[in-house]
Amino acid sequence: MALGMLIGAMAMTPAFAEASPDGVDADPQIVEMMEAVPGGVLIDAYHAVWPELDMEMTVPNGSIRSARAAVGPCADGRVCVFSGHSLNGSSLSWGVCGGQTIPSNFVAKSLAHARASGSTQARNGTTPVATAYAGGSANIYGPVTNIRCFL
Repeated sequence: MALGMLIGAMAMTPAFAEASPDGVDADPQIVEMMEAVPGGVLIDAYHAVWPELDMEMTVPNGSIRSARAAVGPCADGRVCVFSGHSLNGSSLSWGVCGGQTIPSNFVAKSLAHARASGSTQARNGTTPVATAYAGGSANIYGPVTNIRCFL
């Protein structure tokens, strides 16, 4: 009987009530992104990674920042998009250069290219909306569906 009640209680638990390794509930933006993009690994309440995509998401909490920032909070060697202008708000970042789809539940408003050379375009389909050059950033005005990094 007790086993049946335990199984029943487990079935009523929300399908995605994500908790970070330190036991703190994950930020709602992290939970939403993990639901939208499968394969994410929760690092803590404000940080998740998608190893197969070489993608990271960080939401601001005042204490979490990349180890070595090359362009604002965008770590050296990465390409980042932010939910706010001027590299503010939540961020997604990639360590690989090429084309990356922006998940539909993330609205990108600024872009950083924290690499020693090349550039990154924020694009709506195939149309460039903003470009950030090596060691630089740009604000994005208009919808963005993907980014394209050039070496």
